[in-house]
Amino acid sequence: MLVLAIGDLHIPDRAMELPPKFRKLLAPGKISQILCLGNLTDRETYDFLRSISPDLQIVKGEFDLSLSLPLSKVVTHGSLRIGFTHGHTIVPPGDSDALLIAARQMDVDVFIWGGTHRFEAYELEGKFFINPGSATGALSSGWWAEGEKPVPSFVLMDVQGAVLVLYVYQYIDGEVKVEKVSYRKGG
Repeated sequence: MLVLAIGDLHIPDRAMELPPKFRKLLAPGKISQILCLGNLTDRETYDFLRSISPDLQIVKGEFDLSLSLPLSKVVTHGSLRIGFTHGHTIVPPGDSDALLIAARQMDVDVFIWGGTHRFEAYELEGKFFINPGSATGALSSGWWAEGEKPVPSFVLMDVQGAVLVLYVYQYIDGEVKVEKVSYRKGG
């Protein structure tokens, strides 16, 4: 099962659109579910994501207008429980101990968060942590070294039983670069 994790789009407030090469890659009929980590701030992008997969799960980012969106959700694929949140409720932002506490509270094997606009993936105490970054490369309010710029990114997760293969898509210098990371529950 292919699951897309994407977030921090901020269209049109901080970015005009998804990189066209990303839009071309995200074709309907291939992705079973989308986990959107919030800051989906325009209807056109919402409709585009729904065209990729009708199973669009969204959590509230700090700039989403809908008050009815939950702050976090849990989905199950194979034997993996996957929790996701925007990340603005994680204090300090992106802190591995705070993320581990949130993952334990949600009782998940995989924890996905956003808010920092920077891709990360690592394993800690048997749990897998993923931040897909900002799909548009939207500027963030902080957390960047001087001269550093956000890199547009998203992740695709291929979930088979207790194994998750993560494909990281990053838009660097006008080209899409793909990296692969694997996680096995209990392994």
